[in-house]
Formats: sequence, C-alpha cells, structure tokens
Amino acid sequence: MKNEQEIKEFGLEVRRRRIALGLSQEQFAEISGLHRTYVSGIERGDRNPTIDIIFQISRALRCPPGALLSGE
Repeated sequence: MKNEQEIKEFGLEVRRRRIALGLSQEQFAEISGLHRTYVSGIERGDRNPTIDIIFQISRALRCPPGALLSGE
C-alpha cells in the first residue's frame, strides 16, 4: 500500500485526539457519522480514508483536517 506509514500515523493521531476528548470509538463513530468498525480500521491504519472522510473526522474532533495529517 502506498503511503502506509502516513496512513498509520494518521490513524494514531485520530485515536490520540479521540481519547483526549474522552470519547469511545462507539461515541466517536456516532458523532462522526461513521461505522465503529470503520473508525477502528482507520485508527489501526488498515483503512485509507478519502478526503470526505478526513473532513468528517476533523469536524467530529473539532480540529482542522491538516492537523490530523501532520500531527500538529
């Protein structure tokens, strides 16, 4: 898979921010409008989300999309 390391880092950043907000995967999935298993796959780096999904995630985490990509 192309960009495998970046995808894993993105997932770790999503997880870090979700936990910092005190949200379970289930709660986060509901807020973001994604399925819990999809969220789990993103956090593990198994899923390569589209830009639309990245925007959904960033809105749910209340951060700019770029912050998730760069780990800011």
